[in-house]
Amino acid sequence: QKQLVESGGGLVQPGGSLRLSCVASGFTLDNYAIGWFRQAPGKEREAVSCISTTGSVRDYADSVKERFTISRDHDNNTVYLEMNNLKPEDTAVYYCAAEELYYIDCEVAEFESWGQGTQVTVSS
Repeated sequence: QKQLVESGGGLVQPGGSLRLSCVASGFTLDNYAIGWFRQAPGKEREAVSCISTTGSVRDYADSVKERFTISRDHDNNTVYLEMNNLKPEDTAVYYCAAEELYYIDCEVAEFESWGQGTQVTVSS
């Protein structure tokens, strides 16, 4: 059974850092573009960052540029989202998603396979 599992969320103070992981089971991520998305209470799910199969293409939402870094580890079948200088407005449930293409527009509607999400709360 193909499954994506996110981890690494938690409570962090403003200015702090977290690293989210997205691990695949039942399939290999090598041939999948991966995206990180987030959804805050009362808001629509939005794109955070996406990465191509090779890692050569990476896109970021303007709100997270220079603070977040997406990367992938083919050996461990994992995609990471390194989040630095976190702000209260980053508080949301973070989801990873996969689509079996080299790369795709970093938009919610483009991705078919989704994880269950991990909560990130930025608060003092």
